[in-house]
Parts: sequence; C-alpha cells; structure tokens
Amino acid sequence: MRSMRALTAACLAVLSGLVVAGPARAQEPGGEKPPSQCLAVAQALPNVIYASASAAENPLAVPDAVTITFAGHSTYRIETPAGVTIATDFSGLYGAVPVPRVVTMNRAHTSHYTLTPDPAIEVVLPGWDPESPSPVEHHVVVDDVYIRNVTTDIRSWADGGMIPDANSIFIFEVAGLCIGHLGHLHHALTDAHYAEIGRLDIVMVPVDGGLTLSHTGMAEITSRLRSSIVLPMHLRGTVLDNFLSKMSGEFAIRYMDGNSLTITVRDLPKRPTIMVPENLAFRG
Repeated sequence: MRSMRALTAACLAVLSGLVVAGPARAQEPGGEKPPSQCLAVAQALPNVIYASASAAENPLAVPDAVTITFAGHSTYRIETPAGVTIATDFSGLYGAVPVPRVVTMNRAHTSHYTLTPDPAIEVVLPGWDPESPSPVEHHVVVDDVYIRNVTTDIRSWADGGMIPDANSIFIFEVAGLCIGHLGHLHHALTDAHYAEIGRLDIVMVPVDGGLTLSHTGMAEITSRLRSSIVLPMHLRGTVLDNFLSKMSGEFAIRYMDGNSLTITVRDLPKRPTIMVPENLAFRG
C-alpha cells in the first residue's frame, strides 16, 4: 500500500504539467462560458478555453449524430458530428487508437489516468487539481462539444477517509445531447451535485458493486438521474446481473450488437434504457 501511495504521489507531480496539452493551451480564454443546455439551475458564467477558432461562433448547434463506443474498463470513446474524438478516464490502455483529440482522467487508480499521454492528444483534462487541494473547474469548447465537470470526493488510500474534489463527473454537451461520465464515484450525490450536473440524456455508470459504490447506491443515483440511456462501465469482473435486476422495474434492458451506439437527440428512447455493450454482456 505504501508503494502505491508513493507511485500516486509521483504520478500527480507529473500530471501537474498536463492539465491542458497541445494547441488549446495557447488559446486565450474567451469572455464567458457558453451557456449550458443541460444545467438545472442558472449560474454565473466564468471563462472558457476555446480549442479552435471556429468554436466561439456556434459551439453547440450541430443537430446530428454522436457515436459512443465502449473501449474497455471506464473508457468510452465519443465521436461528435464535427469529428472530435474524446476518450474518458483515459489511461492509454483503451481507446488510444486512433489517437483521440481530447482525453479526460480521474485519479482513483492508474487504470484511470496516464503519465505519458500521446503528444498528439490535443487536450488533456484531469478530473482533479494536481497542484492543490482545490477543486478543478473545466470549461472547454472543442469545435462542436462543450466539456465541463462537477467534482466529487474519493476514498483515501492512506487513512480510509475521503479526499475532497479528487474525482470529476465530466459532462459533454454536443448536438443537443447532454452526456455524462460519473468517473470513479465513491459516494452518494447531494442535491447540489444534481443541480450542477443538470439533465443527462446519456450517462456512463460504474457498476463494479464495491470499488466505487454498491449496486444499491449506484442504482439510487441512476434512478434519480433518470437518463434516457445508461451505459455501464467499470465492471471489474463482477456480476452485471445484480445491478440490472435492481434497475429492471423502471428501466428497459437492451443488450447491444457490438460496442457502439450512434444516436441523435431525436432518437432517445421514451422509456429509460440500460444499453449493455457486447463486451460487457458476458462478463461475470
């Protein structure tokens, strides 16, 4: 355990130089964040980092299909109508080929971040602040997608307590869709969290049943979010059926042919649906 803590400390030191990599770092912040289409409450809008010059003109209004592909563990690849590729909880083990333009990371384990992202990755977004205990706040526009985050706490390896604001729920607003990735979530969400998250049409939910939250705890969060599509992740070899059985009363269950979903806002199912990628369906 001590060696793991030492490795984590070293990792965080290196990541302090990787908050945003590539051309996006050179962009000057704009005047205000683009207004969120997904927030449940109005907020003051601080600055935004634009990753391309065209993003400022109309960052959210491409009414076309988004493709979401399960790559492995907690990594989903999101491809926007403008061709922006994003890999979530990126460690380099999954979703690295072809090289994504944007990656998000979380710090719970090294299977959720990497010290050596490919230099071709334009934007690297850690879900915590590697330089201070303060919560990190991302408001990034890359062509047609607006990326923001809501921080949560994680368990400490050192003393069993909690580390504040060390995980991020990332929200991707694109083509009229609100897409969320819960990261390595370790606790129930407060009313304030739900207000900051806002509407999620599609949500990626860890269903390991213990390393994050119990199946009961994750089912409660999933029920309250009431997303049209729920995509499981972070299975860790546990039995998926236990989570599905807790959700089957109010959510439809669909086993996908393959690992990719192509969706527009007009195609969202009327009944909330858990969609199980093929590579997750037979693990147990």
